[in-house]
Amino acid sequence: MASKQAPHERRKGEAALSDFAEYVERQQALRYPNKAAQSQTATTSAAAGPNSTLSSKIAPEVEHHAELDDILDSLNLSEPGPRIRLRDLLLSAPDDDASLQKLADIVGERLDEGHGESVFDIGFENHGESLKLTKEDWEVAYKRLSQAAAQIDADCQLLLTKNLGGDLDGTPTRDGDVSGKVMIRRRPSAAEEVIETRIAVVGNVDAGKSSMLGVLVKGDLDDGRGRARVNLFRHKHEIETGRTSSVGMEIMGFDSHGQTILSDTPGRKLSWEEIGKRSAKVITFTDLAGHERYLRTTVFGLLSSSPNYCLLMVAANNGLIGMSKEHLGIALALNVPIMVVITKIDICPPNILEQTITQITRILKSPGARKIPIFIKNHEECINTATQFVSQRICPIFQVSNVTGENLSLVRSFLNILPHHGRYDADAPFEFHVNDTFSVPHVGTVVSGIVKSGVIHAGDEVYLGPDGLGKFTTTAIRSIERKRIGVPAASAGQSASFALKRVKRKDVRKGMVVLSKTESGPPKVYREFIAEVLILSHATTIKTKYQAMLHVGPVSQTCAIIDVDRPFIRTGDRATVAFRFVQRPEYLVPGDRLLFREGRTKGLGIVKSVGYDPERPLGGVNVGEGGDKVAAGVEDVKHEGGGNEVKVGA
Repeated sequence: MASKQAPHERRKGEAALSDFAEYVERQQALRYPNKAAQSQTATTSAAAGPNSTLSSKIAPEVEHHAELDDILDSLNLSEPGPRIRLRDLLLSAPDDDASLQKLADIVGERLDEGHGESVFDIGFENHGESLKLTKEDWEVAYKRLSQAAAQIDADCQLLLTKNLGGDLDGTPTRDGDVSGKVMIRRRPSAAEEVIETRIAVVGNVDAGKSSMLGVLVKGDLDDGRGRARVNLFRHKHEIETGRTSSVGMEIMGFDSHGQTILSDTPGRKLSWEEIGKRSAKVITFTDLAGHERYLRTTVFGLLSSSPNYCLLMVAANNGLIGMSKEHLGIALALNVPIMVVITKIDICPPNILEQTITQITRILKSPGARKIPIFIKNHEECINTATQFVSQRICPIFQVSNVTGENLSLVRSFLNILPHHGRYDADAPFEFHVNDTFSVPHVGTVVSGIVKSGVIHAGDEVYLGPDGLGKFTTTAIRSIERKRIGVPAASAGQSASFALKRVKRKDVRKGMVVLSKTESGPPKVYREFIAEVLILSHATTIKTKYQAMLHVGPVSQTCAIIDVDRPFIRTGDRATVAFRFVQRPEYLVPGDRLLFREGRTKGLGIVKSVGYDPERPLGGVNVGEGGDKVAAGVEDVKHEGGGNEVKVGA
């Protein structure tokens, strides 16, 4: 049996995690470049080639900082011509149509950048200088902004004011200038224009994940015995035990005015179609299992749903225990921004709650996480933190009760103005990852998942694969649905379901991809690939022939290590490793993030290149017979790490 990891080894793994996460983020920027950096990245990528190691050398030059971009944009350094001051546009005469049109153009640009929504600061120029507004000026400016938003089919919601007075007024400033934050959101003309944000909900068993989602979605409070969560369960045994064992999905809608979409009848849960048709923004919650027995399902849900954010639930009376630490580590490894919700504060003694808060603060500030915990206790803190949440260093923490409803309004406000986060390229070739398959009567085979890049329309011909032999089949998109509403197209970053023509359900599995049809034919897939990995925890050493369960997006398959660039690797080590899929080849692209685990062993990495040439080993020594033995897929391989036998497909 593997010995428990020593504290100093665990600390070594934690310290290496944050450095590796930054490296992964740079590689992701190469795969999904921002528009501003696209031309520069394209030039460097062309010089390097897809499988070249040069990409790792040039990565620091194209390192991207969202906050730095925002600062440079606000300073207007890139614009040679003079800009019209915002004050002049906001306080222009009521009959000045030219100024109103210019203001509408500025608002439209911001909505395009924010994927359909933006928080507008009335009271400050773009570069941060105060407009020195009085209360009378403010009324004129807010009315003018609302008129400009209406011109481009958008609505305004007042979030926070300063020195104005009223329910939404925050802490007054010394200068007495009136200012405020306004959420501007487009009214979608069709279902495909609805803004979508995906949040993975994780935490230990009995932390209250399903109960809180039930309360948020239905609007009713819990009775303390789990009434709110019953509608979220998918299986009979989940209702009986109260424990989630599958990947559950729930949606919560907000209209263009920022109001939550709820049923007029108390206790009634709206259907997805009703929410989708009435919403301008939809939050998709992926409710993941908290029990250790279902860790594989939880890891699959975390990687396959491509979450924009991660919501970690912690029970106030239990603290950060069991699988919640595991889930937090996976979220950190995936570079997903994290928010924490402490539940059950109504039944928790104050001293135990204090211990839980101290523990969470200590873990978030540790070298492995390097987060700044911000406890949100009022409306002003909620608005300010949500608008700054593009910074991955911030970790907002809420303390709520699903029974009394305490602070739930803060969580709803936070979710409403949560900015869009994620890298997606709508101009790249179409790529869709299959997370689930269904057989629908009178429709046929349906696949659901995430559009990673590009745009697809109903009727388009596509490739589906790879099958067990690595082959792709040609099919066509019969119809497309988003949140159970039929749409004509789906684009990068959206979750969607496709009905496929001429395909049987038994021929489709999780982990397959749907790709746009090209003249060059379907891509070649490989059984082997090379990745840069970091070992987060392992009791002894890892060498070739070691096998573990590997997760890459929706792909979950046993992999064997066939080559390493050094004799062995331990906890905290970074290495270049060649893997071989044991069962079948898979579609991978350089830049894909991966996670592998086996028992207490955990590691993460990023794909550097696909394919492997035994004539050019990573460590400079031929792999020889051992690698071929693993390639044959022997069922029982004694690995040098822990000495345990690993069954293929376990």
